[in-house]
Amino acid sequence: MEKEVPERKSPFATEPIGRLILKFAVPSVIALLVNSLYNIVDQIFIGWGVGYLGNGATNVVFPITIIALALSMMIGNGGAAYLSLKLGEGKTDAAQKGVGNAVALVTVVSVVLAVVFLVFIDPILTLFGATDLLRSLALEYGFIIGLGLPFMMISAAINSMIRADGSPKYAMVSMVIGAILNVILDPVFIFVFQMGVKGAAIATVLGQVASFVVSVVYLPRFKTVRLNAPSFRLSGRTCGNILTFGLSSFITQFAITIVMALTNNLLAIYGATSIYGAEIPLTATGIVMKVNQIMIAILLGIATGTQPILGFNYGAKNFKRVKKPWRSPSSPQRWCPSWPF
Repeated sequence: MEKEVPERKSPFATEPIGRLILKFAVPSVIALLVNSLYNIVDQIFIGWGVGYLGNGATNVVFPITIIALALSMMIGNGGAAYLSLKLGEGKTDAAQKGVGNAVALVTVVSVVLAVVFLVFIDPILTLFGATDLLRSLALEYGFIIGLGLPFMMISAAINSMIRADGSPKYAMVSMVIGAILNVILDPVFIFVFQMGVKGAAIATVLGQVASFVVSVVYLPRFKTVRLNAPSFRLSGRTCGNILTFGLSSFITQFAITIVMALTNNLLAIYGATSIYGAEIPLTATGIVMKVNQIMIAILLGIATGTQPILGFNYGAKNFKRVKKPWRSPSSPQRWCPSWPF
């Protein structure tokens, strides 16, 4: 039987909604913006050090990163929603189980995805539009990126739950540390060690490992729950709830993968008949997609920052506070953090 506890004076239940949105959304937006900007800087270094074929190769590999992100967001955002909901209901045992199951589930899924990608990397890259000129570079870059998928997925999922635990700044620091390390190491591996796209991939994975370490260190420091060994024992019912809550995040991200795969293949076919060849259009499209991530980062940051507020108050059946974040932008109460809601 789930242990129910009296509702605590959580800031989600007491602080003004405007202040909470700023407190949680701003760090989330900053972290995602930094992540998007470092992807652009990454492309600049690769363009200078390798050329447009290097950029095209990373574009072909990019969809597998989006798939990994979609799966990690489904589990991480689902786990965060489950945590917020159960905390609002006062069911701390269920909340604890949800966090542990989400961490265990994303670990299993990330390892399976990495193995599948590395074993079938050649046909997968063909599916994503790899041409003969790009294939060798894409294989070189993609193999290292595949090794780093578990680190990226686990840290991304844990970060969502760290935010729901009431530590949005810690989640931001975790992402920013990895991005900054990547930007620092990129020119070192590409220009100093002359490692080309392989060096860019190594820099990316080392950044992901840094974020992974910072995220995992937080697990025993959760403020709202105390994780123990039974928390990580997978439960079909708990995992089902987590995946259900995170399904919308998965669909949104996975749709991008489908669009990229179709676009890359069309460019590979029809671009080859143009004076530019297939590789230049593929490269240009990849750069545009990464720039487009800036706008997505802002919107996604606001959404993920608002989620813990909505989840907790919905679980606590405080529907009046659930409705307040949805007020129109013209309302002064919607944006002023000091307004007495």
